Amino acid sequence: MKYNLFLFDLDDTLLDFQASEKLCFNETFINFGIKDLLEDIHKTYKVENNLLWKQLERGEVDKDFLKVERFKRTLDRHKIEIPPHKMAEFYLEQLPKHVVLLDGAIDALSHLKQFGEVGVITNGIEFVQRERIKNSELKFLIDFIAVSEECGFAKPDVRFFEYTVKKAKQFKKESTIVIGDRLDADILGANQFGIDSCWYNQHKAENTSTAKPTFMVNNLLSLKSIF
Repeated sequence: MKYNLFLFDLDDTLLDFQASEKLCFNETFINFGIKDLLEDIHKTYKVENNLLWKQLERGEVDKDFLKVERFKRTLDRHKIEIPPHKMAEFYLEQLPKHVVLLDGAIDALSHLKQFGEVGVITNGIEFVQRERIKNSELKFLIDFIAVSEECGFAKPDVRFFEYTVKKAKQFKKESTIVIGDRLDADILGANQFGIDSCWYNQHKAENTSTAKPTFMVNNLLSLKSIF
């Protein structure tokens, strides 16, 4: 086995963030008395949230701003008069309670643990990400967690990866691999740091970016045939 350090993205690689996020979003709005047009409101939220996360990864905004601003923009667009900071607080309290694993996550990690360490690398809010892992079966299979909020830099920034590998018991570039779903964060970050990568491409999308994965899989169980 060439690799002994496996760095996994969390959301939409090991955990089904889209499913858990939708549950929490609906629960949040219903809690504040909003029950109609939730599909339309959620579409607005997703657009604004994605834009803000892109800005955060470029260092243009910080996490505290993002947490509230995504709700502020959504509420403003739909002319809903609820304090966005209250909604943001409730949402973040609920998010760790709704954990949905992607198919094959446990089997894949159990297999790779035979060969070395498994770390999680995530651009997320530290408390939320750690709680979500703690509330899942993944907690028994993960050796360490690196979160952009605690690091101060986000994927694909090389400084995030430099911070991450310091958490490993042993690290060599030639025996380390990143597994993640995002070309622009996980795979590009691995490219820039000079380590191998595996693109988890569950939707069989075309790679039109400059990021170059070493491997590609469409489901997590396929990792067992590669490693």
